[in-house]
Amino acid sequence: MQITIPSKFEGQTIEEMFKSLHLPKKELHLLRMSKELTINDEACTLRDTVNAGDKLNIPLFDETSQYVSSYRLAEIKYEDEYLAIVVKPKGVKTHPNDLKEANTLMNHVIYTLDSDYAEPVHRLDQETVGLLLVAKHPIAKKILDRMLEDREITRTYKAQVDSLLPLKPQTIDMPIGKDKFHPNKRRVSPTGQRAITHILESHMIDEHTAEVELKLDTGRTHQIRVHLAEIGHPVVGDPLYNNSKLRKLKLHSYKIEFEHPFKDEMISVTLDD
Repeated sequence: MQITIPSKFEGQTIEEMFKSLHLPKKELHLLRMSKELTINDEACTLRDTVNAGDKLNIPLFDETSQYVSSYRLAEIKYEDEYLAIVVKPKGVKTHPNDLKEANTLMNHVIYTLDSDYAEPVHRLDQETVGLLLVAKHPIAKKILDRMLEDREITRTYKAQVDSLLPLKPQTIDMPIGKDKFHPNKRRVSPTGQRAITHILESHMIDEHTAEVELKLDTGRTHQIRVHLAEIGHPVVGDPLYNNSKLRKLKLHSYKIEFEHPFKDEMISVTLDD
């Protein structure tokens, strides 16, 4: 991976730059030991200072993704040398549970991107359509993972729910755990993991249905679906939490927004772009 140093890191050492990005100690140590680190094609160490516009080359550490190529193109909404934002279709799993699987989104992504490394930064339910963030280098993956954990990556969703009135803006802070009676379901549980969903706004689209815009602070399995069902407004077309006979889940990952870790710019991608 080659990083063109943005102005925000001007005058810092390479080590200071990566520490400011909260790169884990293991990866920092690998970079410290590497003989392949270069600035503008000249060998360097983490103690060297960088200037805006310098070209810093980082080795891949022989780490590649193991997904089988599907020979099907993924829809790419944004791509650079560090990451990509792709569209996950309805009914397609984010990634395989078995390395022999070849019809998930990541199988399509590894075929589409010109990269031996591609890993999802978060997940989407199989029936959810929408935007997914993918890292194209293990260093980028670690940094984006930390940004997601620290809520520096905003994920906005839209859902249609059963309701007679618009839903008020609110925060749903309810832990989610496995449903011991239904292995494919989750439920609000005091012993579950903390899960936080923000309802940002809502409007009626017919007399029985509201469209809701939501933002996640956490990414638990089925989080939005469980939380909305728990407050009495299940997602339309949800076969697990709304007794829908048809698998037409009206939920999609609509927008991803964050400050690019390696560029002086905000990345903002919406599904309609």
